[in-house]
Amino acid sequence: MRKKVTKAIFPVAGLGTRFLPATKSVPKEIMTLVDRPLIQYAIDEARAAGIKEFIFVTSRGKGALEDYFDHAPNLEQELRKKGKTEALEALKDTNMDSGAIAYIRQHKALGLGHAVWCARRLIANEPFAVILPDDVIAAEKPCLQQMVEAYEETGGNMVAAMEVAPEKASSYGVLDISEDMGSMVRVKGMVEKPPADEAPSNLAVIGRYILSPNVLGNLNKIKSGAGGEIQLTDAIAAEIEQDNPVYGYRFKGQRFDCGSKSGFLQATVSFGLAREELRDDLRGYIHDIVAMDKAAE
Repeated sequence: MRKKVTKAIFPVAGLGTRFLPATKSVPKEIMTLVDRPLIQYAIDEARAAGIKEFIFVTSRGKGALEDYFDHAPNLEQELRKKGKTEALEALKDTNMDSGAIAYIRQHKALGLGHAVWCARRLIANEPFAVILPDDVIAAEKPCLQQMVEAYEETGGNMVAAMEVAPEKASSYGVLDISEDMGSMVRVKGMVEKPPADEAPSNLAVIGRYILSPNVLGNLNKIKSGAGGEIQLTDAIAAEIEQDNPVYGYRFKGQRFDCGSKSGFLQATVSFGLAREELRDDLRGYIHDIVAMDKAAE
């Protein structure tokens, strides 16, 4: 019987330099889309997929991230006294059961593969998910849940994939496809950030993975790759060389790159418009801005 995916790694050690000066004191993962931080969207997605153990790979200066998932008895008591039941309800998803969450330090910024490798002792011999909070995905059924359901049929290793414009391939890991089965593709190779004219396809890997524990063994053997970092892509590609299956999954949903300022702003607008209590005011404001731009032309 195939083991269920109940553990997830969240690599959150990055410095968030693209969002300075805000990230000088505020972890990027705590920055909010509307009224929830990026990390909360990732946690909610993981919970929907059946994840029970949450492993954060952090670094110095991430104390606010750890505090976010702790109980706040003084705040809760004050909200109860004031009868703010709606605010109390909003806090429930931010609380984690004792023992459900673990924090591992990544002392050097050596890449995504190294961050995943840092959590190896907590994974042991089980399949596991990796979620990059920078990639926020709006979907009717959460992306990782879609992948877990597909994984239960296929096993192996699975990466979330989406089609990108050829000129943007150099920003992603790109799949070399041996068989296209619609929502799923069989992968025969992976290339990290190839030049546009050398990309094997336009199907790019984004920040959701379901991986065999074999990948951790592969990471043990890998030296630095593209960009001088230890690439998770290389460890997954090694699975293909060992005749272990790797699949790309075309998820249903819209991905926002919240590691970039433009992507973060697009996500803020999109998630704001999805909220009934905000939609009319926000839509009216956008309409006024467009009208002023047209008038200025």
